[in-house]
Parts: sequence; structure tokens; C-alpha cells
Amino acid sequence: MAYDKFTVLTSTAVPLPIENVDTDQIIPARFLKATERKGFGDNLFRDWRYNQDNSPKEDFVLNNPTYSGKILVGGKNFGSGSSREHAAWSVYDYGFRCVVSSFFADIFKNNCLNIGVLPVQVSAAFLADIFAAIEADPSTELVIDLPEQSISISSTGASENFDINSYKKGNMTNGFDDIDYLLNIKDNIRDFADNTPL
Repeated sequence: MAYDKFTVLTSTAVPLPIENVDTDQIIPARFLKATERKGFGDNLFRDWRYNQDNSPKEDFVLNNPTYSGKILVGGKNFGSGSSREHAAWSVYDYGFRCVVSSFFADIFKNNCLNIGVLPVQVSAAFLADIFAAIEADPSTELVIDLPEQSISISSTGASENFDINSYKKGNMTNGFDDIDYLLNIKDNIRDFADNTPL
């Protein structure tokens, strides 16, 4: 399925300065029974967000109305653990379009890129600057410029570049997943097949 095109995202951010956040914390295993990519946002960080009686935990950041936005800023080594795609699905379904960290687990990073969530890896120093800026002013916006591969802190003007695979970058700017990409070039594929000797 196609996803929202991602070019430049300007948004406030939700800070989660916890290191080694694994996929079971992102979406607990008991919620993996569904096969459609819908409804997972309700259970994003379920055990951190809710008590056993389903009442919200007031001290968890997603339950704090001070913070909002389409960008989640996590600590180092975000998305470690099992390879479940549902972790990326839950991030997207909740409404985040970008996750920022100083290090991502590879499988989680690729799962995000496959469904329209941009993982932006920054230096540890710049991540600390982001957390400091949000703590000083929760209305601080981050500007994620995918074509320029840059991330900026609006309140300070500080910025840093990030890396991304060129194929995944093209897909995200067009709102494609892998199947959409192939469908978009089907005429080229057909021409190649018709003109290539067996």
C-alpha cells in the first residue's frame, strides 16, 4: 500500500530519553495477533502507558498533554530485540512519521522505512541538544528535510545531516512501498523483458 509522501516535516516532538528501547516495549507480544496494519497505535508502549486496570500512567510521556507532534525522539539503540514488523506499524499507526535516535537496530530501521516512518540517526551530541531544546520549550519544532537529508532545531537553528539509502529515500519522497515502486516501473520492466533475449 502507498503511504504519505515525505519531503519536509516540521513538527513538535515527543521526547523519550530512554536507551535500549526494544520492540517488546514498543508493542508487547500479546498484541501481535492481528495481520492488518491497523489498531496497533492503541497499544504503542502499552505497558508503559497503562496500568493493569487500563488507566493511563500519568508520568508516561505519551499521556502528558505538554508533548505532542509527529516526531518521536528516542534514546540510543532504539528498536532493539526481535524483528517484529508490528513495532514499526504501531509507531506509524499512532501518528508518528519520524523517529530520531543516535542509534537504531537495523531491522527496526528497515521496517520503518518500508512503511513510511523516517528513522533519522543523529550524533549523540545532537540528540542531547534536541532533548535539551524540548525540555526548555516543549513547543520547539524540529524540521526534517528529507531531500536535503537534514534535521534542524527551530529554536536554536542548530542542524545536522543524516544518511539514508537512496532507494528508500526515493520511495519515501514518492510515498511508495516496495510493491508501489515496482508497479511504478512496470512499463520499464515489460520493455526490458520484451527486448531481452532468452
